[in-house]
Amino acid sequence: MQLYYEKDADLTVLQGKKIAVIGYGSQGHAHAHNLKESGFDVIVGLRRGGPSWAKAETGGLPLFETAEAVRQAQVVMILVPDELQAKLYNEEIAPNLNDGDYLAFAHGFNIHYGQIMPPAGVNVFMAAPKGPGHLVRHEYTQGMGVPTLIAIHQDASGDTRGLAMAYACGIGGGRAGIIETSFREETETDLFGEQAVLCGGVTELIRAGYETLVDAGYAPEMAYFECLHELKLIVDLIYEGGISNMRYSISNTAQFGDLTRGPRVINEESREAMAEILEEIQDGSFAREWILENQANRPVFNALTRKGEEHEIEEVGEKLRSMMSWISKKKLVDKDKN
Repeated sequence: MQLYYEKDADLTVLQGKKIAVIGYGSQGHAHAHNLKESGFDVIVGLRRGGPSWAKAETGGLPLFETAEAVRQAQVVMILVPDELQAKLYNEEIAPNLNDGDYLAFAHGFNIHYGQIMPPAGVNVFMAAPKGPGHLVRHEYTQGMGVPTLIAIHQDASGDTRGLAMAYACGIGGGRAGIIETSFREETETDLFGEQAVLCGGVTELIRAGYETLVDAGYAPEMAYFECLHELKLIVDLIYEGGISNMRYSISNTAQFGDLTRGPRVINEESREAMAEILEEIQDGSFAREWILENQANRPVFNALTRKGEEHEIEEVGEKLRSMMSWISKKKLVDKDKN
């Protein structure tokens, strides 16, 4: 797999084109401001009066309702949540697209699962940073970037790959590395990583460890530090140099426990569950479940979110974090701005 950098891209292909970033959440805020600071002509498209409208008004970028933003632009990046994209596309984006325009995504869900089907004359590409929007913005402001995937779904104009490369550089991806993939590969691996490891796997492992210690009579504060707070220290070491780098840094006792006890937690049953999760992603079962969940006003999503927020580890963590002022000083997420 080859990595591409800013030197491999021609940023002039985006000059003279107006870019409409549709959405102003975590990713939308990051893309819009990074592109603007990279010298491109950027506007933001939103639903007037929506939850992000007031935040976008203070952001300093030209702001329009979605349909008008699409009419003005030649490049349209859709950065609203997956579950909202198809309806928004059908009602406000599709009627205002012209042949030769470029329609872009930061995740392949709606294209891969057929929820959005652009006309043949519209170019379709992906520019997907491998990190949350708040990190994409933070790294850019520090002169760095987040590795970014690009993929081409439709190339009516014959220059979509070059434009995708320029866009990825505009949000900072060219500083860290650009990787070419497909909508299918990005979508399926991204969903699997989120569900089985990065979000679903990790959060359940943290809470299971916390509950095991608390149920055995240990102090909740000790359980929080051992099973949640110190996770960042381990992940930073893995991020820096891989699993072996982390094992080099920890004590011999910790490494022996890692090597001999880890496989008892993540065992054959866990691997079988991962394989089932991947199959549900590949055959579209998860996508159908999520689409139906939204059509029913998210009863499962809302109930499980509320249950997670009410878990004891959240209350204990909030109390302990309030005692560690350095954490709030380095926050990536500011809910008042993005």
